[in-house]
Order: sequence, then C-alpha cells, then structure tokens
Amino acid sequence: MRIICGLIQNNFSEMNYTIKKAGLDNLEAAATLFNLYRIFYRQSSDYDRCKQFIADRLRQEQSHIFLVYADDEAVGFVQLYALYHYVKLDLQWLLSDLFVHPDHRGKGLSVALIDRSKQWCTETGACGLMLETEKINDIGNRLYPRCGFAYDGLHNYYHWWR
Repeated sequence: MRIICGLIQNNFSEMNYTIKKAGLDNLEAAATLFNLYRIFYRQSSDYDRCKQFIADRLRQEQSHIFLVYADDEAVGFVQLYALYHYVKLDLQWLLSDLFVHPDHRGKGLSVALIDRSKQWCTETGACGLMLETEKINDIGNRLYPRCGFAYDGLHNYYHWWR
C-alpha cells in the first residue's frame, strides 16, 4: 500500500480510497464519523453536538481533519491539533482522534491516515506527532509502534476536569 497524491494504492481492495482534507463542505461526513468514534469510546450518541463541535473546530481553524473516502463515502478520519514542544521549541501536532468505520478496517486505512498526518507535519514544518491512547486499546497499542511511534514510559498524564 502507498499513498500517491491522496490516492491509496492497495492491491487487496477493489475500492478506490482517497484522503482529503476536510472543510465545512465535509461537515456532515466528519460529524457522522466523529459521533461513531465517540460511541466507540463508550459515549452516548449525540450527532448534533458532534456536528457543532467539528464545525467550531473547522471555522476557528483549531484542528485539521483528514477524511478517507471509499469511492464517494467517508469511512474514516484523523483529527490533529497544534501543540508546541517545549524541548524542540517547535510546532508539534497532537493526533487526537483516529477512526475507521468497522466495515473498512483491516485495509490499511489507519496507517494511511497516520502517513497523511506525517506528511502534514512536513507540509507545516512541525517537528512530529504525539498521541495518547487507552491502555486497553489493544489495536492502537499494536498499530502505533508499527507506524514508527515510540512508547513514552517516562511521563504520566493527568487530567483536571471542572
């Protein structure tokens, strides 16, 4: 499998897959996938709030979303947020959300979305990508090292919620 100008070349598939940067014209597709992603993480379905959330991120240019299409249907996405690395003193992208519809898994689409995210780092001059995932996310915890991510066992992550 390889990506050429957003077209994923995969000899094992009869579908044409393309990756496109999302804009407001792709809002419904992005919101639908984002809602499914949240359901995967044990959240209640709330398409309207997901649509508003994605619309706000896109309008305010707070995130960048890439959608993977099977022919004309969006079947996966990755969402990136800007961070700034304190050691490298440079832009870094947080790979916040990655999801492929269950009907399209096992076809290399997650890897293709990660590769597109790496390409985005090059396009924007960023020093790299960072992500976090649940310890119980067996699929992700196998996928990310295969994609060149190194496990960071040095830091603990804490959250404060109001």
